[in-house]
Amino acid sequence: MLNDPRSHGLWEMTAPPAPETVAFSGRLETDVVVVGGGYTGFSAALHLAERGVRVVLLEGAEIGFGGSGRNVGLVNAGMWVMPDELPGVLGKDYGGRLLDLLGNAPRAVFDLVAKHGIDCEAMPVGTLHCAVGRSGLDELAARAEQWARHGAPVRLLDAAETAAKVGTTAYAGSLLDLRAGTIQPLAYVRGLARAAIAAGADVFTGSPVTDAERSGGRWTVKTARGSVTAGWVVVATNAYTVAPWAEVRAELVHLPYFNFATVPLSPEMQAKILPERQGAWDTREVLSSFRFDRRGRLVFGSVGALRGTGTAIHRAWARRALKKLFPEIGDVAFEAEWYGKIGMTTDALPRFHRLAENVVGFSGYNGRGIAPGTVFGRTLARLIAGEIAETDLPLPVTDPAARSFRSLREGYYELGAQIAHFSGARF
Repeated sequence: MLNDPRSHGLWEMTAPPAPETVAFSGRLETDVVVVGGGYTGFSAALHLAERGVRVVLLEGAEIGFGGSGRNVGLVNAGMWVMPDELPGVLGKDYGGRLLDLLGNAPRAVFDLVAKHGIDCEAMPVGTLHCAVGRSGLDELAARAEQWARHGAPVRLLDAAETAAKVGTTAYAGSLLDLRAGTIQPLAYVRGLARAAIAAGADVFTGSPVTDAERSGGRWTVKTARGSVTAGWVVVATNAYTVAPWAEVRAELVHLPYFNFATVPLSPEMQAKILPERQGAWDTREVLSSFRFDRRGRLVFGSVGALRGTGTAIHRAWARRALKKLFPEIGDVAFEAEWYGKIGMTTDALPRFHRLAENVVGFSGYNGRGIAPGTVFGRTLARLIAGEIAETDLPLPVTDPAARSFRSLREGYYELGAQIAHFSGARF
């Protein structure tokens, strides 16, 4: 995408084409301007348009250019925070609402896929969170017990059950979550865009927003070649935010994450590794994730950026780690490699911001953007349409708070991942 083979990798190679769009020019009047063409932006645009609200979406680059087109494709329920901790962090009302909304969020994704016929390799067969050692298993046992008390279809698997489902004896157990699954992430966001356009939304790409001004109770959002005037603005740019809402970017620490995709594996290897096609990741601090695509390519990723010295270090680590997990895989070739940026908050929870009067947005997905972005976009549509009030939201209104030493933290993550992977999986 934008002539960068390491931006979207396999997903750009295999996704159906994006709907045809052009750069914005001229002047328009509408009800809502959505800024950002990812899951949150297109979900908001789709659900607004379905309610008869006039909506214009402006994307600075291409559909799915940010994290929505680069991630692993795991459609997870909940966030990293333990279920029982949410009421303590957010209060009983907000904690309960967020737990309920995000627990059911994967179902919302797969329902949209079915409703709009989105060709995105959807596999609603669950995910496996794999335990590394005793401490990892204890963490998953606590998570399983807490989700089970909320009626979630989760199950803690022992080492033997995990080996049968994953294809390796490397893990002490795993948490099977049947609410979750996998998708082709770029194909999904392109499908949302197509559905939003069909519902009546106007979508423009190659149209970065340069400024926004309020006058007479309405907002004028400007691009290099024109302006859109509307009553509401949805800021849905998250980790890839630039001007004019730089405060959203300032509160997020970028965590780089890469993926490698193998050539299609043999039918024999595909029958041994993740035979039921769940997506998987582990409990390490510098975690690994893996899943198959429709053609039998194994997508294997971890923390780190494929640039500078990191490219060779992470590529060599991925080869070693794959062979350590799955010795029979041999010296498999990689067909694609890519990476992106995850927006991390201080408490691993997303934020809802009212950036100005009638300027709203969710951000800070902490690596779990597919299902939350989808349902948060729908929530924004309901808020703007007057179906709910701010007090009914799953998160309280907060002001963006700039992270101290943000650049140093981001450099630490990138360098730390290189150090971890330089020595990792050698023995």
